[in-house]
Amino acid sequence: MRTLPLLAALLLAPLSALPAADDKSDRLAVVTKTPGLVAVWDFVKRERDGAHRFTAHVPPGATNDYPLDAANYIKAYWGAGREAMYADFPQLGRGPFGNAIRIVKETDADFRPFLFVPRSRLHDTPLDIKGAGKSVTVVVWAIRESGNHALAGIWHEGTDLNQKETATIAKVERGQRQYALFAGLNKQGSACGHVSENGASSFLNKYALHKSNSAGQSPEVPADSPAEILDQSWQCFAMTFDHQKDELTGWLNGVSGDRWLDQPKNDKLISSAYNAYMQGHYARTPNLEPAEDATFPKDQYYNPPEGQPLSVKVLRESAEERVELREHRYTKIEVILRGGKEVARHLVALRLNPWWYPHDLYSPKDASSGGPFTIGRVIHSSRSIGFTGWIGGVAVFDRALSAEELKRLSDLRVAPVVTSSPGSPKR
Repeated sequence: MRTLPLLAALLLAPLSALPAADDKSDRLAVVTKTPGLVAVWDFVKRERDGAHRFTAHVPPGATNDYPLDAANYIKAYWGAGREAMYADFPQLGRGPFGNAIRIVKETDADFRPFLFVPRSRLHDTPLDIKGAGKSVTVVVWAIRESGNHALAGIWHEGTDLNQKETATIAKVERGQRQYALFAGLNKQGSACGHVSENGASSFLNKYALHKSNSAGQSPEVPADSPAEILDQSWQCFAMTFDHQKDELTGWLNGVSGDRWLDQPKNDKLISSAYNAYMQGHYARTPNLEPAEDATFPKDQYYNPPEGQPLSVKVLRESAEERVELREHRYTKIEVILRGGKEVARHLVALRLNPWWYPHDLYSPKDASSGGPFTIGRVIHSSRSIGFTGWIGGVAVFDRALSAEELKRLSDLRVAPVVTSSPGSPKR
């Protein structure tokens, strides 16, 4: 724990000047009065009767407040491990809105608990954001202890991948991805938005690859840190998909920032997007190129708009040949010209934030082919531990919030000091 004084200094400095609402109801009102709200879970509001599950604050007139069940997806899909209970999610009794749940770094490989709204209770409701012309924003106030995986969303990755973890699986299902917010994935600790047009994979890769990564990355903070450290450690993760702009953007603490990936051809995963770009380019050239794959599916080409370049830099030039680096909004390409005519090109950088996404969100044909809304983890074949830490609020909106709106929501991460616990179950 010798690093805590330094950690405290780093975390206290940027947050001390941020405005905070007077109390948790005022702070919650900032969220509930933001246009487009579908649901916000503050982990304070519960059912009055029955199991007293956490429920969401929803707009006036809404008929579904999305109570959260607890489950262990290893038990559900592999038939191993024990059932999950609310007691498996320790509660803090403090946080941006007055309480928070902990996603624990589980040591039992057969235990991966999450909170969720079953598909049967969300299909075709406002939370089921999908189809033509739909935009979405997901915001999660969290303290990241470790990991880079899912925070919240409709993102059933499927259990049908052929790998060692699925050798003993009892229930095989295709991917049912729509939208979700992750704690970084390929850029650990960033706010990573993830969307899918087909529920399954992208660019012939086995994974879905339409994702964005905020420029900022959250620190790792031990979940058992002293209260004064935790109170100043909240981060606001967010993702927006704006269908009008065809842009998917990650935001950390109200800031998106530019993020590029150089030489995507050499990246373990994004090389598939590189190939999708090149195959789309080859398909538009009159001659069959040596690297062209005539069987590559046309709906998986990845060719962001490249009109007038934002900048052009001459890399080298001779009497016979000119090589230019052209920067566009989503791509940087190296173009070889001979006699003023393009003879070849190479994708040398791909923009990760914002990410160009020209599709609609996956629209399951019925409830049986759609995934649940989950918090803390998602269903997936590799069974990794994923994100661990505290989650103090989850909000979903049916439009892409502006930078100004996300900044207001981010400012709520300065948690008010709470001296007593709501009497929540402890682990």
